[in-house]
Amino acid sequence: MSSKLPKLYTELADWWQLISPTNHYQQEAAFFGELFKQTGAKTILELGAGGGNNAYYLKKDFKMTLTDLSPEMLKMSQKQNPDCEHIVGDMRTLRLHQQFDGVFIHDAIEYMLTKKDLLAAFKTAYGHCDPGGMIVTAPDTTLETFNPQTKYHEYDSGNRSIRYMEWVSDDDPTDTKYNYDFVIALKQGGQIRSIVDRQFCGLFSRKTWLDTLKQAGFSKVKRLSDPTDPDNRIDIFIGYKN
Repeated sequence: MSSKLPKLYTELADWWQLISPTNHYQQEAAFFGELFKQTGAKTILELGAGGGNNAYYLKKDFKMTLTDLSPEMLKMSQKQNPDCEHIVGDMRTLRLHQQFDGVFIHDAIEYMLTKKDLLAAFKTAYGHCDPGGMIVTAPDTTLETFNPQTKYHEYDSGNRSIRYMEWVSDDDPTDTKYNYDFVIALKQGGQIRSIVDRQFCGLFSRKTWLDTLKQAGFSKVKRLSDPTDPDNRIDIFIGYKN
């Protein structure tokens, strides 16, 4: 991930609830929660928690510790999850010197652009996972399911409105990243401004995801399908710490 965070997670962080409303996460959070319940988990560390939309639902069943590289996004999470601990940190290097029953990495794992980054994030997860604990990670896409596309969204709330286009493409199929660009129009109090947010995300094969989890130390790694988001996310990866 670039040292410069995307505009979505810095200058536009206070628009996050309009860009990605919490209620859009309810079904998938329930699915992830059921996976952790199968291991008897009580405590979960979320790496790359962002605005805390998944945690809003997961905290009903688990004690959540939320981390993210963006202080601005954690402030958004604190508004809806004041009962959760929030820690600023990079999932590749974070060391809290404590362990949890489970580690959850939602689509923030997409910002690992190289296999080295991916392994570093999984080593962080392994180091924070109790023996018998579980990792659940949910990339938006894999090499096998990658689909260049353009999506349009529009949301309104009070005196704020947003219209934005997600533009997914791959300029260089020989590397391990793809373009995930946003073209955004914001309207507030009658004033309109536009922003282009160029982003890059990692693109790895299913085998690479599974092999990297094993390399980090996890066992019984496997791929699952996400039944809550069949039109977008297809693959979920899980592993266990012996």
